[in-house]
Amino acid sequence: MTLQPTLPARVEKDRTTPPRSGPSRRRDSRYEALTGYLFVAPAVVLFLVMGLYTVGYGFTLSFAKWNGFAPNWEWVGLDNYKDLLWRDPVYAPRVRHAAANTIWVMVAAPVLTVVVSFPLAVLLNQVKRFQGVLRSVYFLPYVTSGVAVFFAWQYILQPDGAINSLLSGLGLGSLQQPQGWLGNPSTAMPTMIMITVWGHVPVAMLLYLTGLQGIDRSILEASELDGAGWWRTNMSVVWPLVRPITAIVLLLNLREALQGFQTFLVMTNGGPGDHTNVLGLEAYRLAFLKNLSPTLGLASALGWLLFAAALVLALINLRALRSKT
Repeated sequence: MTLQPTLPARVEKDRTTPPRSGPSRRRDSRYEALTGYLFVAPAVVLFLVMGLYTVGYGFTLSFAKWNGFAPNWEWVGLDNYKDLLWRDPVYAPRVRHAAANTIWVMVAAPVLTVVVSFPLAVLLNQVKRFQGVLRSVYFLPYVTSGVAVFFAWQYILQPDGAINSLLSGLGLGSLQQPQGWLGNPSTAMPTMIMITVWGHVPVAMLLYLTGLQGIDRSILEASELDGAGWWRTNMSVVWPLVRPITAIVLLLNLREALQGFQTFLVMTNGGPGDHTNVLGLEAYRLAFLKNLSPTLGLASALGWLLFAAALVLALINLRALRSKT
């Protein structure tokens, strides 16, 4: 005869936590919201002080004349914009000339960046060994200190620099530039564009490489089975698939060409004879290189014109992307 174990005659209490009442739940939610606001408050205050205040201050300054030291501004309304665009006989021609140079950079630099970076990414994607090393080598120009690189380029491009010496050694002395590649007005801007492209290719190449590695391998195999060669596959199959990346590359390079001026400031300072002067550099000159002249308002107005142009380009690019999707 087997004895069955007897169970304790007690009822287990329900261990589940009873739901909170309405007022208690509201108190907890308010406490969590307050905690979140306290964590976000320093960033919001910093943005309001360093972001909105400075933007509003600069926008207001574009309607005034001020040299940075006078206690009061001289309000001139839209005169700064009129002087920059057509009215002033000194500043308007300089702005138009800088705008023409900027357009050259905006057209040539993005196109050349795409032309160089896409084939480079395709070749790097096909490399099976040392891909990480090669990717690091190609990305090196982007992470190297900009000022140091610019001075190195200046040394290479000067009259007794490496490029003229190389041309002389190859028997191509007729291509040498006795004034230096940055001192000759006919070669200064093309040289600056090439240096700009050299600095933009690493990021564009990595963007293309990321897109190429995300393409389904079966698509490429299907094109090979259909008899498409290397060129046909990359132009008719791969290139359309990475078109959104191309739009991003173009937009980034357009923005940099429109607003960037550090390369031109360090290497040529707009010379020779303003042949490499761009709009960003002209705004910098108006703001900081006019001594006590009341041109800070002109610099601010030119900056806002550049911002408006960048915004228009961004909207056009966004509209183009939407139409293709």
